[in-house]
Amino acid sequence: MTDKKILFEQMKQMLSETKVKRWKDISAVLECVKRDSPEIETFTDKEFLSSLHNGIAFMTYDFGIDGVSIEISKYAHCMEKIFTDAHSTLPVLHFVSGDFHDKADAVLKPRWNRSHIREMNGWSKWHNGKWFSKLFYEDIPEGSKVSSDLAIEMWDQITSFAEELGSYIVNKNIALLFPVNIFSNPGNFAIAVATILVSESLGMYVLNSNHDFYWEGGKPASERKLGEKAGVRDHFFKNIKNRAFFSLFKILYPWNGKRWIQVNINHKQSRYLTTHYGFSKNRVFELSTFISDEFLREYTKQDVISSRRRMAYILSDGRPKVNPVPVSKHVANLENWMQGQKPVVCGFRKGLELDLTSKKIIYCLQPTRVIARKCIEKDLHLFSALMNYPPFRKEFESNDDFQLVLHITGPVPIEHQTDLETVLNAYIDLCSALPKSISDRIFIAFSAGTEEHPSFKVNKLERMHIEDIYRLATVVLFPSETEGRGLPIIEASACKIPIICSHYYPEDVFASVVGKDLPEEKQIKYILFPENDFSNDFLSKATKLMFGENEEELKKHNRDAVRMRYGTEVLAETFYKLLRTLKRSRN
Repeated sequence: MTDKKILFEQMKQMLSETKVKRWKDISAVLECVKRDSPEIETFTDKEFLSSLHNGIAFMTYDFGIDGVSIEISKYAHCMEKIFTDAHSTLPVLHFVSGDFHDKADAVLKPRWNRSHIREMNGWSKWHNGKWFSKLFYEDIPEGSKVSSDLAIEMWDQITSFAEELGSYIVNKNIALLFPVNIFSNPGNFAIAVATILVSESLGMYVLNSNHDFYWEGGKPASERKLGEKAGVRDHFFKNIKNRAFFSLFKILYPWNGKRWIQVNINHKQSRYLTTHYGFSKNRVFELSTFISDEFLREYTKQDVISSRRRMAYILSDGRPKVNPVPVSKHVANLENWMQGQKPVVCGFRKGLELDLTSKKIIYCLQPTRVIARKCIEKDLHLFSALMNYPPFRKEFESNDDFQLVLHITGPVPIEHQTDLETVLNAYIDLCSALPKSISDRIFIAFSAGTEEHPSFKVNKLERMHIEDIYRLATVVLFPSETEGRGLPIIEASACKIPIICSHYYPEDVFASVVGKDLPEEKQIKYILFPENDFSNDFLSKATKLMFGENEEELKKHNRDAVRMRYGTEVLAETFYKLLRTLKRSRN
């Protein structure tokens, strides 16, 4: 029996003997497991990498085609490079999650192991949202029966998760955990506590990755100024007056473990952990993204046509040309569509046709999911302003072959149907205000994260990848309100696609992405989405981008800036530093 198996049996024995009746009991257990966690071994760098080689596990609530899943895939590729360089063989990688959506196959390689833990999903998908609602939307009065009953229920789930996760870790010889967002965006309270119990009890090394923190866009009602709008994450402070619960909540997000280091995606998050939470600066780091060489590859007009041809087969369910669905019909069937989310293109009326390979397509790409903070309806407001801007209107009307497409690439989370309705209503408002000769040439497409179709094989077409999706575009639109990073700006620039983006919150995150304080050659050039009315100066710049005028120098500049800042080697070196720091970790 290996050491970890002995430790696992000891953990199970401890859990079976622990009686939890209130939140303070859970806090006490966590203090004990951290205090009694096995002593930290002494390794050379080579020995440490060798100890991790046979088992690294990435964890998140669910895997799909979302930004977090894509970033985790990048981290995994980087780990493979590091360990292959050191050992000449690939490391054994595991992906642990509450769900693996069909779209996850686009980002997770077949050679990577998957472990599904039932009910590990987050937010509304954790037991259909029952416990998330009880913790963060309903009152938990301190000292009440409601509070103690909820603590007991959470403990039951915690012990179940801990035994399942611990068993998998021991059986698969996993030595390094890499949770992403589990300890920053509190989608599933029980799996967070369970992961701490397992990691501390078994002496696991943990690279804790934080993309979004609950305090970003959230604060207690008592701290909100008169007239200040509610934040999108205010609900996490609903039960701040239950001191026992909220003190436990604060130490979980994030956990400052014995063998843990914190890895954030921007400096503002790191500064918050050190100044507000007392984390040591030598245990808090930032991890940038990286852009694969395929993004940076030169491509031709024929490559663009190839991408658009393949996307046509996806959007039309296997046909070379798209026959859009009338938007009114799609709206009437929206609840059913949400369940399956098959790709669809909407036109303003029936009987229209769209040829994506036409040279006169103005292809506007919104490479995100449909959620409120992405502010996608602003894309349609931009189209309306352009149609009322004489230079654009004149050019668009000069040739009946011009067509305008807004393509939204990501799926719609089930809880965000109303956000999709907002976008569709903005499209309807746009087309309703225009003559038929123009509205018949404006379309809105939803590929719902789909990058392949059975017709590809028949037509001898290769599956699409994310860089192929960007190559569809004339221009990328990104009017987000808040972002943890703002990856589409980087990816669009790598593919030489001009971008119109908002100055999103946090401001220093946006500034970092575009390289505001860097030398000019490392800055990403963009057009700023106006916060208020669209000025003539802005519309003039947007018109030139839409019709492809004078943009080659801009495209080349942005690609070169991305190559210098986000090349594969840059991220690999960061990971090397993180692993060396983790080896020396002491807390």
